[in-house]
Formats: sequence, C-alpha cells, structure tokens
Amino acid sequence: MKKDIHPQYYNKAVIECACGHKKTVGSVKKNIMVEICGACHPFYTGKEKLIDIAGRVEKFKARQEKAKVKLRKANK
Repeated sequence: MKKDIHPQYYNKAVIECACGHKKTVGSVKKNIMVEICGACHPFYTGKEKLIDIAGRVEKFKARQEKAKVKLRKANK
C-alpha cells in the first residue's frame, strides 16, 4: 500500500445526534453530527404514527369488499 494517501483513522470518533445522544465509533472524521438516530427515530422508539390522508385506507377497504362481492357472484 502507498504511504501518506490514506486519511487518518480515529478509533474514538464521536457521533452526536440533535437529541443529545452520543455514540463512540471508529471513523475517519473525529466528530460527526447527525439529525436523527436510533435513540430518537419514531420507528425505533415505537412512537411512529400513521397518517391517513384523504381516507386512503377506507377507500382501499371499500375496493377490497367490492371485489369480494363480485367474486362471490361470479362463483354462484
């Protein structure tokens, strides 16, 4: 391998999230700032909310029910 072409590696680099959570990892950057992490992300914390815009779920269920009715009539 060639000398002096590789970046310096930090064994104790710190990743800091906007929520204040810090984690120590190995990286070529000494300090890394992130906006969201596993400690504050809604998917990982269980605080995820599903937002139904314009009744999409209800429309889907209505189409499914309509398809079932057509299938029943076709099988008779």
